Amino acid sequence: MTARATTPARLGETRLSDGRLLGWAEWGPPDGVPVLLCPGAATSRRLGFGAGAVDALGVRLISVDRPGLGASTPAPGRALADFAADVRRLCALRGLGRPAVVGNSQGAPFALACAEAGLASALSLVSAADEVAAPEFAPALPTDLRALTELAVRDPAAAEEFFAGFDAEAMWDLVMGGSPACDLAVYRDPGFSAAYRRALAEGFGQGAAAGYARDSVLAMGRWRIGWDRITVPVDIWYGEQDTTHSPDHGTLLATRLPDAHRRIVPGIGGALLWTHAEAVLTSLLGRAGR
Repeated sequence: MTARATTPARLGETRLSDGRLLGWAEWGPPDGVPVLLCPGAATSRRLGFGAGAVDALGVRLISVDRPGLGASTPAPGRALADFAADVRRLCALRGLGRPAVVGNSQGAPFALACAEAGLASALSLVSAADEVAAPEFAPALPTDLRALTELAVRDPAAAEEFFAGFDAEAMWDLVMGGSPACDLAVYRDPGFSAAYRRALAEGFGQGAAAGYARDSVLAMGRWRIGWDRITVPVDIWYGEQDTTHSPDHGTLLATRLPDAHRRIVPGIGGALLWTHAEAVLTSLLGRAGR
């Protein structure tokens, strides 16, 4: 199997004006076109995508640890807009300009917040966690998921306490138990599973699941996104066999965004970012005018 994930070319932490650190990892040429990745649930900056493609396309891929995960300082009580503010500072300090942005899985609402704040030149949402707390989705949700989303809306502190009970092994088991065979072929490849497990271990590496718990409450509650303020081109990608990220494979999500292009890819589920990285990046660069 072709390598899906490789060791970062560069690792670092940037100190923000309030003294907090924001951890990042980079792949591709340092003078390449900046593409910022908002990673999936509980994974650290180390799990990138597009092994080989980033160099071939001249992409400087930057993956960022959200506060409380990996190398980034916790920020209790943070909101989606707070992450966008952190990214604004990171872009200024590291000379990223207005990067194209990729939001994978639970990273999607954070990527949308960056686009809403005017930080993105184009946006790609891949296997995106959807706003499952939206009333339109209530009839389609399994009973346990509906109860959890209602808790996240009604009592965020209690929901955060629930998610804080997870660890790296529990997350691995959750993903493996909910993935179709086409995804498991990717996740269980020895090279990829080692990279994925390391990213999960680092995601929970600060001794608690507080970062993941806060992310989950933000992702499973109401997003309060100003959809009309996202005017950049948006690609929405879902694998046809993805049954976990969106009840309608992004149909409602696409209607909320003025310039959205929705794509459904056969033969794959939530692992789409790693099986179709070149297509995702090529389309994103084109939509960003690069």
